[in-house]
Amino acid sequence: MKNIIILGSTGSIGTQALEVVNNLKEEFNLIGISANTNFNLLAQQAKKYNPKYVCISDENHRKSLIEILGTNNYQILSGRSGLLELSKNNESDIILNALVGSEGMEPTINAIKSGINVALSNKESLVMAGEIIKQELKNNNVSLYPVDSEHSAIWQCLKGENLSQINKIILTGSGGPFRTKDINEFENITKGEALKHPNWSMGNKITIDSSTMMNKGLEVIEAHWLFNIPVDKISIVIHPESIIHSMVEFADGSIKAQLGIPSMKIPIQYALTYPKHLPLSGMTLDLVKVKTLNFEEPNLVKFKCIDLAYQSIDKGGSWPVILNISNDILVRKFLNNKINYLDIPNTIEEILNKHEFINQINLDDINYLMDWTKKYMEQKFND
Repeated sequence: MKNIIILGSTGSIGTQALEVVNNLKEEFNLIGISANTNFNLLAQQAKKYNPKYVCISDENHRKSLIEILGTNNYQILSGRSGLLELSKNNESDIILNALVGSEGMEPTINAIKSGINVALSNKESLVMAGEIIKQELKNNNVSLYPVDSEHSAIWQCLKGENLSQINKIILTGSGGPFRTKDINEFENITKGEALKHPNWSMGNKITIDSSTMMNKGLEVIEAHWLFNIPVDKISIVIHPESIIHSMVEFADGSIKAQLGIPSMKIPIQYALTYPKHLPLSGMTLDLVKVKTLNFEEPNLVKFKCIDLAYQSIDKGGSWPVILNISNDILVRKFLNNKINYLDIPNTIEEILNKHEFINQINLDDINYLMDWTKKYMEQKFND
């Protein structure tokens, strides 16, 4: 039985992970959960699963959480310090990092330094600190298990294969809600339209990233670090049905693909139970009902964020950090109705070209770039 901690247990990935844990009670002992602000759902989860540690990152909700749960049966942690403390708790065998955005990077590094295997849903960790994380994984002899459906698919396709015999990795993407929308109509896209993903049920931030296709750009960078594959060997194909989750092409021209219904429970469970494929009810794919699978080239004019991501990993250094941080801030502003849809890609491009480039990045540099980017945005949008 594995001791498990879920960071971000009230979000889309976190709640689905708890369903996986509930379905495989003999496999897991849940010892810790965390949320940012949703103390009511966090308290409900604590009462159902009885973890030893319960963390609310927003200090303003600590008192409310304690009023609901008390302190007799739980160790209540709070604030950023509480989250970081939980991420270093080596009572756990594996930590699922389901946090959203840049704030998830430091907990990933903490867990690795503490000798804990990480099931990683927080793609921003590798986008901003890929080289640092790879070195820490080596130093501490722990593993990183991908939770993104695309990277889980690649991981499964590469099992038992020789990396030197790979021609390319093919990341698939649905194309999001605006795949067929005319670029001339992008200026008037509303938040409601951007949040209507055709295939996947995800959190708001990730859904917006899917609509701009920044998620695919970030996944290219993440795949580069996860699988030690040069960026020029990572391509993107639009696959509207979201049945093939990604593919690997080998030197002899053969292609391996991982298929499944579009449900995050499958990659979540595989990351947590690796190397076992355990039963997951209701997850069977019927190809006869699917009938056809379609593929398209991504439109880099409509979806500028993909090209910006390729530029960022090609330039390296501070570029991926700025790409990620600026996207986080801009998506939050869009969700709060403070900017227009096209402000997201256009401002990212602007700030990438205006920031002072740093070649060799360390954690202090990343923290500096976070502060610098926030201040730049405040001045630009008069916040």
